[in-house]
Amino acid sequence: MDALRDIHGIDPAPWWPLAPGWWLIMLGILLSCLLIWWLLRQRRLYPLGRWQKDARRRLQYLRKRLKSAPTKELASELSELLRRIAIARCGRRKTAAMTGKAWLAWLQNNDQSGFNWQEEGQLLLLLPYAPPNQESDRVALGRLVEAAIRWVSEDKCHV
Repeated sequence: MDALRDIHGIDPAPWWPLAPGWWLIMLGILLSCLLIWWLLRQRRLYPLGRWQKDARRRLQYLRKRLKSAPTKELASELSELLRRIAIARCGRRKTAAMTGKAWLAWLQNNDQSGFNWQEEGQLLLLLPYAPPNQESDRVALGRLVEAAIRWVSEDKCHV
C-alpha cells in the first residue's frame, strides 16, 4: 500500500495565452467596432442623401480644378451641376424651365446662406457662352463654387 499514490487532478487551464478561437472573437469585435465608428462618422460628415454626397464630391472636384482648368469649362460644369441639384431638391417642374435672371433669382431665394446669386451669378449666365479662350475671374468663380457647396448641404427646397 505504500507504493500507491493519490490521484492528482488536471492542472487548471491557464487564461493566457488565449486559445485561437478567443483571438478570432476579439478580432471580430474590433472589426465590428471599427465598422460602426466608420458608419457613424460617415453619417455625421454626410448626413444628407446619396445625391447630395455626389454633388458635394463633384463641387469639391471643381474647386480643385479652379487653378488649372479653363474658366469657361468650369462655369459650364458648375451651371449644369447647380441645375441638377435644383431639380433633385425641388423637382423638375419648379426648376427645369428657369433661365437667365429668373434662375439666379430662384437660386437667391432658395439659398439660406444669403449668397448674392443675382449679382455674383452673372458669371454663370455669361461665361459658358463667351468666345473661346476668354478667361474670367477665377476668384469670382471660386466664390460661386463655395456658395454651391454650402447650398448643397441645405436639406430642402424653400420656395
